[in-house]
Amino acid sequence: MKRIAFTLLMFGASVLFLNAQDAASKNAASTSQAEIKMDKLEHDYGEIMQGDNGECEFTVTNVGKEPLIINNCMGSCGCTVPQCPTEPILPGKSAKIKVKYDTNRVGGIYKTVTVNSNAKNGVITLTIKGNVKAKPVEEAFPQNPTSKDAPTEKKG
Repeated sequence: MKRIAFTLLMFGASVLFLNAQDAASKNAASTSQAEIKMDKLEHDYGEIMQGDNGECEFTVTNVGKEPLIINNCMGSCGCTVPQCPTEPILPGKSAKIKVKYDTNRVGGIYKTVTVNSNAKNGVITLTIKGNVKAKPVEEAFPQNPTSKDAPTEKKG
């Protein structure tokens, strides 16, 4: 019986401790003075051809009062690769988030990039969209039609 009571007591203490740690980390994030502002939240490629340049940029500005630290940038799939600044962005300064989409994949594009930082306005989600059209198929040996005015070989 003592073992059960001790186990329950330890479990309860662990839950309280973890809850307190979670609240402390939420409180620290909400008291941050860094604030992120994006020039745009969406990039529309429109119609692009297969194999074209699938790179775009988003400008991030720190409009807060302390350095903005981008902890993580993650694309929604392997075809969307973000490149985020690794250095802190000082108040009033800007930096670029570069996103590269693999345009060898034909069809509609609707992908996201999640940006995690110490900003008080939380997680930012960037979107890229558009449509990748397939390249026209080239004939290996194009046939040249004979013009009606061209001389033809006579068989005789």
